[in-house]
Amino acid sequence: MNAEDSPYQLSQAGTSTDTTVHPPPSSTETNGSSSNKRKRNEDGSAAPSHLDETVNARYSERVHANKLISKLHETVKLECAQLSDSCDKVKLWVNLTMPKIEDGDNFGVQIQEEVLSELLRSQESAYNIRDTARQHHLARAKICSKLIKYPHIEDYTLGLKEHDEKQFFFSRQNLIDMRNVYAVLTDILHKNIAKIRAPKGNNGVGLY
Repeated sequence: MNAEDSPYQLSQAGTSTDTTVHPPPSSTETNGSSSNKRKRNEDGSAAPSHLDETVNARYSERVHANKLISKLHETVKLECAQLSDSCDKVKLWVNLTMPKIEDGDNFGVQIQEEVLSELLRSQESAYNIRDTARQHHLARAKICSKLIKYPHIEDYTLGLKEHDEKQFFFSRQNLIDMRNVYAVLTDILHKNIAKIRAPKGNNGVGLY
């Protein structure tokens, strides 16, 4: 994360935002000056152009997305998917080791239930972190719409830069949080592995 070539390098935090309000694309820029033929997709259908996207827009100017933040979010989303998938597999394993319900000597089962609860909390954390990309784009779109409408107000430009910088640090922290989740889960599983594997065994050892 702190390597010089890492996209999470702190030196990149405030340098990736393009606050330029770009003019709408013209027909010559979209279709090319030498040909009026529209580009087509592989299936033969007409490919959408930037001109089509803005033809009915009230404000047709454009503000580009932050490519670095999008790249960081893709990494975070992949890690969230892996964490959620790992939690699912461990939850299934713990459930399959649970004995049938009966009276007496259920302390090991209680430990299994605590482990399952911790796995569920970890999975929910992954879902919440996964949602930060959506929240980022919605919040950024509102700032960009204001920037397009009021390009002469410098605070919107500064607000966009601050928003992207905050998202940069959030992405770094999200990876750290997921690392901590793995550490806590590993610690709980290792300390209670005997009771998880054999919940009806010796009940003299409590949950750590």
